[in-house]
Amino acid sequence: SACSFKGKKLPEDPGADTVDFPKRTTPAKGYELLFQPEVVRIYISLLKESKTPAILEASAGAIQNLCAGSWTYGRYIRSALRQEKGLSAIADLLSHDSERVVKAASGALRNLAVDLRNKELIGKHAIPNLVKNLPGGQQTPAKNLSEDTVVSVLNTINEVIVDNLEAAKKLRETQGIEKLVLINKSGNRSEREVRAAALVLQTVWGYKELRKPLEKEGWKKSDFQVNLSNTSRTQGGSSFDDSTL
Repeated sequence: SACSFKGKKLPEDPGADTVDFPKRTTPAKGYELLFQPEVVRIYISLLKESKTPAILEASAGAIQNLCAGSWTYGRYIRSALRQEKGLSAIADLLSHDSERVVKAASGALRNLAVDLRNKELIGKHAIPNLVKNLPGGQQTPAKNLSEDTVVSVLNTINEVIVDNLEAAKKLRETQGIEKLVLINKSGNRSEREVRAAALVLQTVWGYKELRKPLEKEGWKKSDFQVNLSNTSRTQGGSSFDDSTL
């Protein structure tokens, strides 16, 4: 892994691509059926096979909820999604025409990225699609997504690049910095969008290894320091305010 964790005991081994679910002594019943490992395969097949936006949104939303927080089955399901090759199916939804599908996929990836190995893979493969959903830049046609969706995407980007230098580099390579600075400086974005973009910029500037390359491209320290004192509240990179539907 590209991350350095200074000898902290990790809740999950970033190199482990397989997961052993706890063995059941009795069959699952009632609400337990909703979070059994087998359910992961059903959601992944729906994500890959369905053409119906409502089904895609609901499936990604269910994964988002199952992966929220630090409960035991959330940890298992985060690993199982990777093991069953589901991460790319969710990342692909970030390019969907339906904004509701994009938002649900963003939320699912944010919670999946709590797992360190997932974070690494999402950083490598999903950052370009996440950046494409941000306003501004040279892309045509420009996406015109709602405040809620833009904030969700920004929060997901922040979750993925915290403790993940390679993902922060990928953000820079995909014109992410331009879009983030534009959100902060353009004056036509909401306070929530500005605050969420500022958190991402602060995370990027926190990587000393990136400062020289960024300055060579013409960025200044002040581009990454956004005054948040007049915002109503701040939120940490690992908050779960947006982690359930």
